[in-house]
Amino acid sequence: MTEEILVLGATGKTGRRVVQALEAANAVVRKASRATGFDWTDATTWKPFLDGATAAYVIAPEDPAAAAPFVDLAKTSGLSRLVLLSGRGLDQTPPDVFQGMHAAEKAVRSSDLPWTILRANNFNQNFSEQIWQPEIEAGRLSLPVDDTPEPFVDVHDIAEVAALTLTTDHAGRTYDLTGPEGVTFESAVATIATATGRRIDLVKLTPAAYREALLAQGLPEEVATELNGMFEAMRNGHLATPTDDIAGLLGRPAKSFDAYVSETWR
Repeated sequence: MTEEILVLGATGKTGRRVVQALEAANAVVRKASRATGFDWTDATTWKPFLDGATAAYVIAPEDPAAAAPFVDLAKTSGLSRLVLLSGRGLDQTPPDVFQGMHAAEKAVRSSDLPWTILRANNFNQNFSEQIWQPEIEAGRLSLPVDDTPEPFVDVHDIAEVAALTLTTDHAGRTYDLTGPEGVTFESAVATIATATGRRIDLVKLTPAAYREALLAQGLPEEVATELNGMFEAMRNGHLATPTDDIAGLLGRPAKSFDAYVSETWR
């Protein structure tokens, strides 16, 4: 039987790169996104994507109530492997912050379906794709950060690890995916500014000011709470120490922030 791997969020920041990594390895890929009819808010759309798949790459749903039913359906549909993308330091994050990730990890760990969890730091590509990109281009990034370093991880590395764990046995393992070194936001912004030849200021907000800025952009209160929770974990140093999980899995060092910048802003 031909193995077919389901990739959720197949047009997203990590998902599309997971698709590319799997296809480069000659895997048969089933792409799930809103464009192809998959909808986390409509459980009737899940089964057609799961039926016949042998493994799945899953990004946690925003609605925590969707996590357990999806994992249960994946099991009854005959999947033999599930890889979940989650957030590093989740076990040190309050349960009301990133509820979808908490629910997804709980559902996966409670299942007897062979699973692997990838807990990633903030992505390098947050600076250049969505998230912080508009502010970087406008020359002023405003975040509730201090001088605590963050080992930003490259999404290409995440995709390669995901492809590996989707196609080989890593059942019951949790990997912390980071870059090779910690980089402060001030240093990151300065590196991008040098590469682009433009002035980019980093404005260090208080959590309260950041919340107000998010609400002024029209984001809901729960999103502001989640993002402030993430930055609090970062300021507390929960995400600051690099790991060697990527190097151990891929047999090469994780991509550095400098390498990412040189490739992205040439």
